[in-house]
Amino acid sequence: MEFLFAIVIGALYAGALYLMLRRSIVKLLLGLGLLGHAANLLLFSTSGFARLAPIADEHGHLPTGAVADPVPQALILTAIVIGFGVLAFSVVLVKLTAAAAGTDDVDALQTSEE
Repeated sequence: MEFLFAIVIGALYAGALYLMLRRSIVKLLLGLGLLGHAANLLLFSTSGFARLAPIADEHGHLPTGAVADPVPQALILTAIVIGFGVLAFSVVLVKLTAAAAGTDDVDALQTSEE
């Protein structure tokens, strides 16, 4: 399972890097979204792949086997919500910028003020 996660995370990072190096600002935005998902999966893989939840039973006893660490999972949930908000704001900002400039080319958007 760890090997599969490593392959998926590497593919997401590679896809994000490829999209971020394109000239379109929309592809840049998609690449940043993929980069966030890859980072979330990387954090998730650090918590381990145990199948038991760290929940006490009715007597207050914890499971004796390997349990999943809940802290990275809570961090990932927070990162997903924040990432969604930033991505939604960026989509609106990119749409307004592309409408005002008439293009979504990153090089065409860079102008020097005289």
